[in-house]
Amino acid sequence: MAKGTVVQKIIDEHFVYGDKEPGKPVAIKIDQTLTQDATGTMAYLELEAMKVPKVKTELSVSYVDHNMMQNGPENRNDHLYLQSVAAAKGVYFSPPGNGICHQVHLERFGVPGKTLLGSDSHTPTGGGIGMIAIGAGGLDVALAMAGEPFRLTYPKVIGVKLSGKLSPWCAAKDIILKLLDILSTKGNVGCIVEYFGDGVTTLSVPQRATVTNMGAELGVTTSVFPSDESTKAFLEAQNRGEQWVKMQADADAEYDQVIEIDLSTLQPLAACPSSPDNINSIKELGSADVAQVIIGSCTNSSFRDLALVATVLKGRKVNPKVTLAIAPSSRQVLEMLSRNGMLGDLIAAGARILETGCGPCIGQGQSPADDTVTLRTFNRNFAGRTGTRCDKAYLVSPETAVAAALTGKFTDPRELDIEYPNIEDVEKFLINDNFIIAPPEDGSNVEIVRKRTIGNPPENCELPDKVDGQVVIKVGDKITTDHIMPAGVHLKLRSNIPEYSKVVFECFTEEGKPSFAERASAVRDAGRHGIIVGRDSYGQGSSREHAAICPMFLGIKVVIAFAIERIHAANLINFGILPLIFADQADYDKVEQNDTIEIENARGQLSVGQPVKAQIIKPDGSKIEITLNHNMSQEDIDIVLAGGRLNCV
Repeated sequence: MAKGTVVQKIIDEHFVYGDKEPGKPVAIKIDQTLTQDATGTMAYLELEAMKVPKVKTELSVSYVDHNMMQNGPENRNDHLYLQSVAAAKGVYFSPPGNGICHQVHLERFGVPGKTLLGSDSHTPTGGGIGMIAIGAGGLDVALAMAGEPFRLTYPKVIGVKLSGKLSPWCAAKDIILKLLDILSTKGNVGCIVEYFGDGVTTLSVPQRATVTNMGAELGVTTSVFPSDESTKAFLEAQNRGEQWVKMQADADAEYDQVIEIDLSTLQPLAACPSSPDNINSIKELGSADVAQVIIGSCTNSSFRDLALVATVLKGRKVNPKVTLAIAPSSRQVLEMLSRNGMLGDLIAAGARILETGCGPCIGQGQSPADDTVTLRTFNRNFAGRTGTRCDKAYLVSPETAVAAALTGKFTDPRELDIEYPNIEDVEKFLINDNFIIAPPEDGSNVEIVRKRTIGNPPENCELPDKVDGQVVIKVGDKITTDHIMPAGVHLKLRSNIPEYSKVVFECFTEEGKPSFAERASAVRDAGRHGIIVGRDSYGQGSSREHAAICPMFLGIKVVIAFAIERIHAANLINFGILPLIFADQADYDKVEQNDTIEIENARGQLSVGQPVKAQIIKPDGSKIEITLNHNMSQEDIDIVLAGGRLNCV
């Protein structure tokens, strides 16, 4: 067990109950929460369902940063609901245009040593400032706002020892791409990454936040840096120096695993289509044409990132074959660029300036043309996430992105005939909190605005004694929440579960054949239970709890796979879907779509650490006995038996 680490110290300080052994269930107190509009609307509907008059956290903030395109009333309806419910429940509100939740929270609210739970999988950005910041489903965040502790497995701690210093044109993005190359996106459930070593001191907080942000793609619970003099300098520059707390590992700290990365040996890297762990060096990619470059998202749109890009572009022109778009991460960053002239340099070079929000990262605008390469400084490049089927999306640093914008092709930025810009750390950020709306002291008389497009969380029934299941779909490895529940143009339906459920697994719908939703509904309406079968690393990616809510609405009772990723497994449990693991992976090949899977005495079989016996029944009536495992605690089991956590509450 890791000892003397930053992780251990923060968890110990917030420990509520459980067994402090890796893999065992524990619960911790949550100091702060954040929500964003794509997941937050349901979180606040769930909070209302709990009859909680006012949040019980030290601080909760509701951000609008995902669905800002108002092509129809749905998104603005949600914004009005979010603003009013925030005022009613004692939550700060950051309106559309104020910035991306992770960047704004880092700038204005994050505090070293605190715990942060967010309804967005990239909440670990806060680890760059020395927080234990964890992404979770909206229901878990609602429960935290209601004063409930957050349940997780006590983590193994992977220590990443950084030495040396980044070379010119190599970036913090290359650190996390290198780690993804080492650890991949799977097999890291139940772990937290902690960075230490002399190399840490060479990285600013915005650089560290890039690393912890994209650390979500590792599948770990979170990532964290120590809180040191660099952290103090960042908070002082944000006029929050009094909130600094030193948080460092002991000199003799023990880690469960140690990985060493010499920063001076890194080279510009890229995550190639269509997974964040498909890593190659820019040199290895040759000089293929690049049609689109987008610099922004919560990963790489800090002032430092965009100041570097603006400096490189000053007096130069974007290659005419390239569309370059810039998405600043916050109003603070955008205003600073505007006031110091760098925004003008970007515009003069030919950049398109986008609103401060998530936009293109979730397929809301700026989709690339068919059969063209897009380079993005984002954190995910799952197939189709850009909004274009069969896309060719690469994830790179701002340094690599701006090089391609100038040359129109993959270019190692070290080969540019340009001196590397020396971007100094900001001594004093421009502080403007006018657009962060504080809640009234007493919100009991606030009228909550609920337009016609906003529904209620769907109800679920208890787990039956016998699961009489039909396999509605069988899928392969690395199924992401984007596969299950597409974002893009569909995300505006998030408050209307019956409508949003119609596009579950839309990417697998074959022309002229029934969709997943139609097949699942038919099984449900026949009084049977739907089952999803997957392979390895099922449920990667976003914290989008709709990937559990909508299948539950369609009658799904069981998901079976080789492994189910942390946030998605928790969401399945929260909404009463039984997450099971093949004891023998060869059994996956024995199951086909439309097969029956029966679990006799399902309620009686569920016990901590005990397998579940089931049988596959083929169309000809033949039966195959299989064994299924699970990783649920007794509390998890009780929630599934009850049909979900809202039923328990």
